[in-house]
Amino acid sequence: MNKVSLKEVVGGGYNEFWNDKRRYRALKGGKGSKKSSTTALNLIYRIMKYPGSNALVVRAVMQTHRDSTFAALSWAQNKLKVSHLWKNSVSPMQMIYIPTGQKIIFRGFDDVLKLASTTVEVGYLNFVWIEEAYEITSEADFEKLDLSVPRGKVPEGLFKQTTLTFNPWSEQHWLKSRFFDKPADNVGVYSTNYLCNEWLDSTDHELFEQMKKQSYSRYKVAGLGEWGVSEGLVYENYEIKAFEVDKLGIEFDEKGKVLSDESYKWRSFFGLDYGYTNDPTAFIAFAANPIDKVIYIYDEFYQCKMLNSDIANEIKRHGYAKERIRADAAEPKSNDDLKRLGINRILPSVKGKDSILNGISFLQEYKIYISPACKNTISEISGYCFEKDKGDKLTNRPKDINNHLMDALRYAAYDIRFFRPTITDKKKTQNRSVYAQGVNIVDDMLGGWE
Repeated sequence: MNKVSLKEVVGGGYNEFWNDKRRYRALKGGKGSKKSSTTALNLIYRIMKYPGSNALVVRAVMQTHRDSTFAALSWAQNKLKVSHLWKNSVSPMQMIYIPTGQKIIFRGFDDVLKLASTTVEVGYLNFVWIEEAYEITSEADFEKLDLSVPRGKVPEGLFKQTTLTFNPWSEQHWLKSRFFDKPADNVGVYSTNYLCNEWLDSTDHELFEQMKKQSYSRYKVAGLGEWGVSEGLVYENYEIKAFEVDKLGIEFDEKGKVLSDESYKWRSFFGLDYGYTNDPTAFIAFAANPIDKVIYIYDEFYQCKMLNSDIANEIKRHGYAKERIRADAAEPKSNDDLKRLGINRILPSVKGKDSILNGISFLQEYKIYISPACKNTISEISGYCFEKDKGDKLTNRPKDINNHLMDALRYAAYDIRFFRPTITDKKKTQNRSVYAQGVNIVDDMLGGWE
């Protein structure tokens, strides 16, 4: 039997990570940092080393496993020269360690029922690997998985562990605050980059050096594995800022006396994107000033498994039952149901050829401020990027993932173009807040149009 040297196969830079048995391992890294390949090698090794262990491999979307984690684990079997001991299948997608029947099972967050009910016939489901964990925008979704798998008491000699690997695209992501800002005793945090990958040659290093010269911000994220967005962010024009929405456009002196009032420039807009089992229902509220091209996002709700009655009640609870709300046009039945439930001014979003790109282009002209309270909006917008083609070049298509509030924002923004504040409005709204405006120009112009 030919023995395999782990040192020669795995290389350096990951010794502590490899041997870490803490409850969580959070590993962020740039491109070429061998984080996914090392994790794949480690998982195959551990299944064989620990009889009775089994693993669940998770990504946001099930269909993305085949060309990523499944391929990486197959490669790891070959690299460790143990592929003859494994039986791999894609339907169902799983890997079975032939000598013992231990398994590696693959699931996606897009099938929550299968995810939560995952079981094994032999041993314990004690290892979890979440690849591209930044795609999981909801910490609550992670917690649901974490409470379900790994589960139960394991015998002496085994241990439970969840490993999260990802590119650190957004410093606003819950992964940073949960695992990296104040790591607990049961968490191992790791940051790696291409410099620890001895398998890269000089031409690979030249690419990173070129990146460093051409776009240092991209190099910091994609090269060095630091927090941020490397490239392709849809909205670079946003900022997180505390504010009082009812004082927008009003200038006060030190004693609180109104010096000037331009609140007539502002109007509130509301958007709704439907979801249910896997995707959240997303509602957004913001004030917009089309003269100075500024948007302030001040409220949201974001939740899965909301019935239409729940949505109506939540809109009422937030105080927006009488407002014009643009909701997804693909859900006419839900829109009609909300009207029946007292949300009378709901209208379908306006869709058509290139409506997504046109809506994005329109919003890119605005400076966007987001209240720190709108955590889900911050999470989505900070990771909302354009897709790349097979040549790793950016396209003009945004990724259709974790974009529910971004869609709701775009639906509502359609009506901004019909809001044109005038001097008459200034007189009517003198010394009044955005909530007390006495005119609704959009309604005057559009009437009952749907």
